[in-house]
Amino acid sequence: MDHRLLEIIACPVCHGKLIFDKENSELICKIDHLAYPVRDNIPVLLENETRELSLEEEK
Repeated sequence: MDHRLLEIIACPVCHGKLIFDKENSELICKIDHLAYPVRDNIPVLLENETRELSLEEEK
């Protein structure tokens, strides 16, 4: 994931910063506890494509 892209994209729900999880190929919003998938190096920032983070993942 290009670090310049991470600087300009935001969570569509809260407009907060997203963190790239390389291992799971997801963008994480710590505020809303949501994970957005990254498919073929393209972030999928749709609410219906998210998954909620488990308590273990939030740490």
